[in-house]
Amino acid sequence: MSRVGAESPHSYGRSLLNRVLTGADGGDPRLTHVTELPPRAAQVTKWPEWISPDVIAAVHATGVEAPWIHQSRAADLAFSGQHVVISTGTASGKSLAYQLPVLTALQADPRATALYLSPTKALGADQLRVATELTGADALRSIHPAPYDGDTPAEIRQWVRSNARWVFTNPDMLHLGMLRGHERWGRLLRQLKYVVVDECHTYRGVFGSHVALVLRRLRRIAARYGADPVFVLCSATTAEPADTASRLIGAPCTAVTEDGSPQGSRTVALWEPPLIGAGLTGENGAPLRRTAGAEAAQVMAELVAEGARTLTFVRSRRGAELIAMDTRRMLADVDPALPERVAAYRAGYLAEDRRALENALSEGSLLGAATTNALELGVDIAGLDAVVVVGYPGTVASFWQQAGRAGRRTQGSLVLLIARDDPLDTYLVHHPEALLGRPLEATITDPHNPYVLGPHLLCAAMEQPLTDAEVLEFRAWELLSDLARQGVIRRRAGAARDGSARWFVTADAHPHDAVDVRGGIGSAIAVVDAETGRMLGTTDAGRAPATLHPGAVHLHQGESYVVDELDLEEGVALVHAETPGWTTSARALTSIEIEATTAEREHGSVTTALANVLVTRQVVGYLRRLPSGEVLDMVPLDMPEQTLPTRAVLYTVTPELLARAGIDARQAAGALHAAEHAAIGLLPLVATCDRWDIGGVSTAEHPDTGLPTVFVYDGHPGGAGFAERGFARLRHWLAATRAAIESCACAVGCPSCVQSPKCGNGNNPLDKAGAARLLRAVLAELGNGDGGHTEP
Repeated sequence: MSRVGAESPHSYGRSLLNRVLTGADGGDPRLTHVTELPPRAAQVTKWPEWISPDVIAAVHATGVEAPWIHQSRAADLAFSGQHVVISTGTASGKSLAYQLPVLTALQADPRATALYLSPTKALGADQLRVATELTGADALRSIHPAPYDGDTPAEIRQWVRSNARWVFTNPDMLHLGMLRGHERWGRLLRQLKYVVVDECHTYRGVFGSHVALVLRRLRRIAARYGADPVFVLCSATTAEPADTASRLIGAPCTAVTEDGSPQGSRTVALWEPPLIGAGLTGENGAPLRRTAGAEAAQVMAELVAEGARTLTFVRSRRGAELIAMDTRRMLADVDPALPERVAAYRAGYLAEDRRALENALSEGSLLGAATTNALELGVDIAGLDAVVVVGYPGTVASFWQQAGRAGRRTQGSLVLLIARDDPLDTYLVHHPEALLGRPLEATITDPHNPYVLGPHLLCAAMEQPLTDAEVLEFRAWELLSDLARQGVIRRRAGAARDGSARWFVTADAHPHDAVDVRGGIGSAIAVVDAETGRMLGTTDAGRAPATLHPGAVHLHQGESYVVDELDLEEGVALVHAETPGWTTSARALTSIEIEATTAEREHGSVTTALANVLVTRQVVGYLRRLPSGEVLDMVPLDMPEQTLPTRAVLYTVTPELLARAGIDARQAAGALHAAEHAAIGLLPLVATCDRWDIGGVSTAEHPDTGLPTVFVYDGHPGGAGFAERGFARLRHWLAATRAAIESCACAVGCPSCVQSPKCGNGNNPLDKAGAARLLRAVLAELGNGDGGHTEP
C-alpha cells in the first residue's frame, strides 16, 4: 500500500477508516493507497462598501460575520458589471458571491429582476430556501424569490410571472417555459440585472452544448427587451474556468479561483474489492470480484453504526437503491432503529418524495444516504463525516466535488473511493497520482454541433426572426440553408424595416418541444405500475431498450419491479412489483460505417483517424445475474434497431504488425476486442465523459478500411467532443489502457480490465494477453507524440 503526505493516525478520518478495515493495522489488501490532506485556514476580508447595510444585516443573521476573500472579489466584479465565474471548492460559500450583488441591486431598484439557474431541482430548492431566509426582513421583502420548475403548480406560475423579482429555475424551464413564451415574461426580462448559473461545471458534453445555446438565446431575447444582464457563474474547481464560462454564455468572463474558505483535514483512501474464490465465475468463466456496491454497503453500515454521517455516491439509480437496501439489511442486525436512518436519493423520484428526503438529510434524521450525483452539487448538508465514492465519477473535478461534501467538522473526515469492475477504476487505484496528483479537466462543450445547433436556431427564430448577421455569427449559414430546403425555416428578403432579410420558422412548427436540453435521445418514457396505475418515474427513449426491455428488473425507492411491456411509440413501460432475486443487464449488437474521415495520421503500420460515422445498434437480449455477480443465463430479445450519426476516433493496424506482436489470425479478433473494451473504459481519463457516454466496435477486417480496426465513438447524435479529445491524446490514452490491462491481477481477463458490462457479443472472444501485446506494438509505432493532432 502506498502513502503520500504526512499521515496522522489520530485524525478522525483515519479512525473512521480503521473502523471499516478488517484490522486497524492498515494491512488490509483492499486498501491500495491512503493519504492525509491537511486543513486550510480561512482568509477573511471586509464587506465591500457598496453592499446595502440591510443585506449585510440579513447575512449576519445567518451566522456569517465577514466574507472570505473569494466571495468579496467575485461580488465586486459582478457589481462592477463584469461577467464573473467563481471556481472554488465544495462548501466554500460561492452562493454569497452572487447573493450580495443580486440582493443589493434588487433592493435599490424596485423594478429590477434576477434569474437563478440550477442543474438539479434539489440544488435549486436549497438555494431558494436560503434566498427566502435572506429576504425575510421588511427591508428586503419586496424581492419575492420564487420557484419556477416542473414541480411548480399552474396558479403559482402565474403569480411568479406577475410578481417574483428573483426567479429560481433550471435550463429546461428557461428553454420551454420562459423563452418560448417570452412575451409573458416581459416584466422580468425588461429589467433583468443578473443571471446566476450555479454549478456550471456540470454543463458539459451534449448537455453543456444545449445549455450554452439556451443562454445565448436568453441574452438575445433580453437584448430585445433592452436588458444586458451580468452573468455570475459558480463552479467547482476546474481547469480554465474563465474559458469554460465564456464558451458557456458566449461572452468574456473573469475567473476568481483563490479559495479563502477554511477546510478540515481529510483522509483520502483508495480501495479495490477482492477477487472471489469458491469457484464462482462470470461470463466465459472470468473471475469475479466482490462488487463495489456490496463493499460500499458494508462500509456505509460500519460508518453509520459508528454514528458517522455518511453520503455514498453511486453511478446509477439502481446502484443507489441496492446499496441503501443492503445497508439497511446489515444495520438491522446491529440496532433495529438504524435501518430507518438510511435511505436512497436519486433523480426520477416524484417531487414530494424528493423533498422529504432532502429535509431528512438537512435535519440529520438520516445518518446515511446512497445517492446518485443528484446530491453532488451545492445542497447544504452540514456536518458530514464521510463520503464513499463507488466508482470513479468520470472526472477529477467531480471526484473532488463529491469528496468536498465531507470535511465540515474541525476534527476531519474520511473520503473513500471504491473501485468498480472497470479498467479506469483499476488503473486509478493502482496509479493514485493519476487521480490525486492530476490537474483538473477543462469542460468540453460544442455549441456548433449541427444536431444541437440546428434545433436551437429554429427555437431562436420562433422567439424572434434571425438576421443574416446572427446566422453568420452562429456559423450556421449552410446548416440553416439545409433546414430551409427541408421546409422547416425560410429566409425572406426585405422582411425587416431596414430592408434586410430575416429567417422565419414555418407556421406549423413547434421546435421547442423537439429539444431535450438534457441531451436525452428521444422523448421521455413513463414507468407505470400496471397493477395500480401509479407513475413511478421516467427515463429517456434512447436508453429505454437497454434498461426497460421486457424482463428488465427496475428498482424504485427500494422496491423491485419487473418490466412487462415497453411501448416506445406510446412512451410507456408497464411494470409489476416483484423481487426475482437477480438483476438484469442488456446485450446489444453494434455495427459502424465510416461516412467521412475528417483527420488522419499515419504512423508506420498504424493509422489513426477522426471520422463521422453511422452506428447501428440493436438490443438482442439480457443477462440475469445473482447478487454475487454470477451469471444465470442470457434471455434473447427482439428489439428495434437504433441508428446514431456521430463522431469516432479509430486506429487501424496492418496484419504484419499483428504478426510482429505475436498475434496470429485466430487471436486477432480477441486481441482487438479486448483492447477496444479497455480503451472505452480509459477514455474518461483524457476526455470529460462517462463510460456510458461512449461505445466501441472492433473488427479483424472492417469493410471501410480493409484492415484490423478499433473504433471508439460518442454516444450522442453529432458527437459531444469526446472522440476529438481521444484523438488528441491518443498515445497517452492507449498507454494508460495498456497499464490498466497489465496491472489487473486476473489471469485471462475480467470486468476490471477487458470485459465490458454492455458487450453485445457476450464478451467473446477476448484475449487479455493479446490486447497487451497489441497495445505495446501500437504505442511503439506512435512513438513519443500523442498520435493525434495537438491538444487544443
